Formats: sequence, structure tokens, C-alpha cells
Amino acid sequence: MQKIFILAITSFTSLLSFSQKTDNWKIIADKIDPNNYYGETVANGMIGIVSSAEPLKCKTVVLNGAYDQYGRGMVSNFLKGFNLVDMNLDIDGHRIGNADAKNMRQVLDMKHASLNTTFDYLDKATVSYTYYALRNLPYNVLVDVTITAKKDIEIIPASVMEAPDALRDVQNYYNQIDRPHVKISLLSSVAKSPTGKLTFGSCTTFLFDEPSATEPELIHEMWDNNMHLAKFKKNLKAGTVYHFAIAGASITSAQVDDPLNEAERYVIYAKLQGTKKLIQFHDAAWNDLWKSDIVINGDEASQRDVHSAMYHLYSFVRSGTAYSPSPMGLSGLGYNGHVFWDAELWMFPAILALHPEMAKSMLEYRYQRLAEAKQNAFAHGFKGAMYPWESAASGYEETPVWALSGPFEHHITADVAIAAWNYYCVTQDTMWLREKGFPIIKECADFWTSRVERNGSGHYDINNVVAADEWAENVDNNAFTNAAAKANLNDAVMAAKILNEPIDTGWIDVEKNIPILKLSNGVTSEYAGYNGIKIKQADVNLLAYPLKEISDPAQIKKDLEYYESRIGEGSPAMTHAIFAVLYARLNEPAKAFDAFEKAYIPNKLPPFGVMAETAGGTNPYFATGAGGYLQSVLFGFGGLDITPNGIVQLKTTLPKQWKSLTLTGIGRDKKTFVVK
Repeated sequence: MQKIFILAITSFTSLLSFSQKTDNWKIIADKIDPNNYYGETVANGMIGIVSSAEPLKCKTVVLNGAYDQYGRGMVSNFLKGFNLVDMNLDIDGHRIGNADAKNMRQVLDMKHASLNTTFDYLDKATVSYTYYALRNLPYNVLVDVTITAKKDIEIIPASVMEAPDALRDVQNYYNQIDRPHVKISLLSSVAKSPTGKLTFGSCTTFLFDEPSATEPELIHEMWDNNMHLAKFKKNLKAGTVYHFAIAGASITSAQVDDPLNEAERYVIYAKLQGTKKLIQFHDAAWNDLWKSDIVINGDEASQRDVHSAMYHLYSFVRSGTAYSPSPMGLSGLGYNGHVFWDAELWMFPAILALHPEMAKSMLEYRYQRLAEAKQNAFAHGFKGAMYPWESAASGYEETPVWALSGPFEHHITADVAIAAWNYYCVTQDTMWLREKGFPIIKECADFWTSRVERNGSGHYDINNVVAADEWAENVDNNAFTNAAAKANLNDAVMAAKILNEPIDTGWIDVEKNIPILKLSNGVTSEYAGYNGIKIKQADVNLLAYPLKEISDPAQIKKDLEYYESRIGEGSPAMTHAIFAVLYARLNEPAKAFDAFEKAYIPNKLPPFGVMAETAGGTNPYFATGAGGYLQSVLFGFGGLDITPNGIVQLKTTLPKQWKSLTLTGIGRDKKTFVVK
């Protein structure tokens, strides 16, 4: 049974009806400029489709876990998958192109994770197609197509399978399976990644409404090694509404040994399910996800932006896997698809509060790479586990060698351990803590006992690091690094007590003696010798939240006011989200709301308002920023707080723009919290 915690009397029914208003679930792009267009992503945690301003085309298909080296920094990179959702459409012998699509309109339905495009062709037809990355089938996609004839026309739709340039040794196949009750055509391709490390398999088929015996005959055309297609011809009378769909699947040898055959099996399964059931099950899966929701009453713009952030994180993470999101999720190849602290510190807390089972997948990714982290520590002369700053498939360091963050941004090790401890705190899953959480926390704590430099009795420095503020390279006693190490060590002690495991007295000794430095004015110093120069992003302020190293409100405010004024140009989106959390907890809602808006609005790009990393940036979608933005609502205005005994609620004050805030499906027990 759900438990409901209410800070003020309010009408929960009215809040729920507000959250279900169609407008607050849809983002409409009806003014599409191909020269100023940043695509929207539909994804299911395994496969992502990025939209295009070009009719019947998508920009990119991204597959989770597909990494190989191909000349970008000489490290492993995300690879594009086969483009399996592109179409050609001929109407009366004319191939539809950019100039032909009039009145184009695209609508993202965040409630059910679909992207619909409609356009008119002359006075002859209206075309509508919708992309789905099916939530119920992790490797499957669907394109649902409707053509409305305004005059008598002949249409020739084609399902196009195209290999991206990076794939090699492409082989194309076309097969037909005939049964008395069904005909299945399989347009299939298989290829190797640039070094041959991975095999990619992809397949599509048509789904028709009419009985199998009356389905149109398909024609297969081989254009070149990288592209082939299947098409059919249909004559439509004026007023006819004609419907069909394309079901596809893509998978790589990172997941299965035989990706081509598996892709074909997944497509056959989709064909026999039928379009209606595929969409029905997809919608049901998303309905379950949205049982964990954030409902803002009184501010439709904030509600839509919060739903957008949630939609993207839900799209990029999936329970039951061992994958963790990169800063750009499945929206493209940004940051090479690598996993940074962006996952644990920025995206993980919001996902943990809303869907612990999804957060578990992110930690499984780290647990399965613990052995490599231990090897990394050994190679650098340390004990325990030293997680790489940039991680891909192998678990070894994947930062390009020219970036000093690779060998020196060591706080990532504490970030991973803190996330593991917080997962236990929220779920109270002692078995998981014993089997997977504590091994991570312990090995990371052992790293810090060997990483510190013992400079006299009771003084243990952490020197020569890249700070959380990455403009500060090779500095000593960075505030966030030191405080994160202290948190990791303290968590190790608490976890050991819960499990009746031996407690290393070194954890206690080192934790007590790692310094947090101060400036002469009493402000917490970002690092030894810090002189007030501009900083890239929040560092010291993270000591108040999420680390809880600093709890005195006067000190929190002093640090906040000092460093907020020192944020330089090019600061990433999540910086202001931390300021929003802290101002909300200090009961300064006006300042909190100002920071909340700065964390998102300046970073929105047309036509869907997708988030870039920085104000004026051009690299959406920045899932890290979405994670910070959601933390400002959940842990700032919403007052949620993660404690060793689970999630509790602190007293907070809402901004005047919001009448109430309702958080549903929170934590292990799916509680509801209301603030008014």
C-alpha cells in the first residue's frame, strides 16, 4: 500500500488531472527550419532514434553498448547503428524530398515516447509517420505510417536499410517466409565495426492491416553495398486513408553472439504481434514508468520542461541491464558515449528516487568493471579500486591521452562508491549491499587510504588532482575531491557495521584527517592556493549537497554567494541546479527559482527545446543537465533527502509561481510527497 506524506492540505485529484493535460505531455514543432534544427530522440534504453527535419528520414540511430575505435581520440567510441527507419515515398512517380513537404509539423508525445511527423504533398496527400523505440522490446523499433489521399494517387513506399560509413564488410539479404496465414519479408543487413571487434545485425519488415493474401507484393532493390530497400506499389482513391507500419530490430555482438539471426527473430516476433499490440504494450510500459512523476501545479512551462528532463532520462536508462548513460545518453555520439561522473553524481540521484530498479542497472555497469578498476589502481601504485574517468565497454581508462582528467580526476572513484551507498540507503537491500555494493564501497575506500599523502601526524593531503571544477588542473586538496573521499570512507564504515564485516581502522583515521581548506574570509577554499578566479562549475557548493560535508546554513550561504558570483562563461547546465537545491533548502525560493530557470532555459534549442550542455551550446541532448535539473526539483523544492534509513522529506518553500508540487512513486515504497 502506498504511504502518503503531505506537508499541506491540497487536492491530489486536481493535481493528477493537471499532470494529464495533453499540452503538458506534448512538445509541438510547427515551425521547422532545417538550418536551425536540433533533433529530438525517442529511445528505450537500448536503441535511440534521433529525428531529422528531412521528411521520412532520421538523423541517427544509436545502439547502447556498441563501442569500437575508429580514429576519434584513439579511444573506444559509440558507433552509429544501421539506419533502419528511413523511408522513400514516391507519389505519382515523384520522390518526396525537402522541398515537397509542406506544413510540416512534428510532435513529441512524452507520455508515450513517440515522435509524429505530418506534412502535405501538393493537393494530393497528407503523410503522417510516427517513430517508436519500443519500450517493451528493447531492440525493436516501429514506424507507423498513414497516408491520406486527397486525389486518386499511386504511392510507392520503401523501407530503406542503410549502413553508416564507419561500418565495414556490409552484407545485405532479403528473405521471405510464406505460411498459409502470414507472409513475412525480411530486409536484413550485417556488418563489422571498424576494427572488426563487433558485429552489427539489423532487419525490418512491413506490417499491413489487410489479410496476408491481399498484402501488396514487395520488390527488393540492391543499390550498393551500404544500402538496399524493399518497396511496394498501391493505388489509392481520393479520400482513402491507408495505413501500414515498418517494424525493425538492431542488435550487436556486444549483447548476443549471432546478431543477424537475433534481429530477424525479433522482427518476426513483432510481425506476429501486429502494430496495434506493439503500440499497446509500448504505451503500457511507459504508463508504468510515469507512475513515478513530478507534478507542478500553477506553472505549465516548468511542468513541461521537467517532464522533458524526465522523459529523456527515462529514455536513456533501462532496468535489467548493465549499462550506464553517457552525458548525451542515446541522442548521438557526444563524448564518445563514455560514462563519467555525470552518471553517478548528476543523473543517478534523480533516477534513484524515481526508479531504483533503473538506478540498479547503472551500478551493475560499475560492479561488472570492478576488476578493471582494481587493475587501474594497481597500475598507478595504489590499493583498492580506481575507476577510470571515462569508461566504455572494457572498464579501462578511455579518456583521450591529451586530457589530464584521465590520469588525475580521481573523485570519480568516490562518486561511484557514494552512488552504491545511496542505492542501499534508498532500497535497504542488504543482500545487494553484501554481494555488490560493499565490494565497490570497500575497494574504493581502500584506494583513498593509499592515495592520501601523510604529511605529519594527523594531516593527510590529496595532492595533484583535477578538481570537479575542471578548469583547476593538478591542484592540491580540492574541496570536492577531499570531501567525496571522506564520504566514501565514512560510508565504508557504516556499510561494514550493517554487514558485520571487519572495519579497517585506516578508513576512520584517514577520513578524520583529510583537510577541507578555508580562505581568509571564512569561505571554503576550492583548493590549496585558490585566489578567487573564475570557475567552470560547482565544486565547493557540492559539499553542502549532495555530500553533507557542510551542514551549517551560514557556511552554506557564505560559500554559495561567493562561488555563484565566480561562475565563468561556458558553465555546464547542472551548475545552477546545485544553486537551486541549496537556495531551496535555505528557504530562499525566489533565488532558488532563478537558479532553477538558469539551469535549463538558456540551454534550450529549437524546435523541441532540447537541452545543450551550455547556454548557447549546440550539443544536445545533455542528459547530465537534465539530471541536475531534476535534482533541483526533487531534492530542492521537493525537500527529499537520502538518509541511511531511506528517503525523508525536509521542510521547503515553493516559489510563488508554483501552487503545489507532488512527487509520486518515490523510492522503494513508491511513496507520494506533496508540498504546497
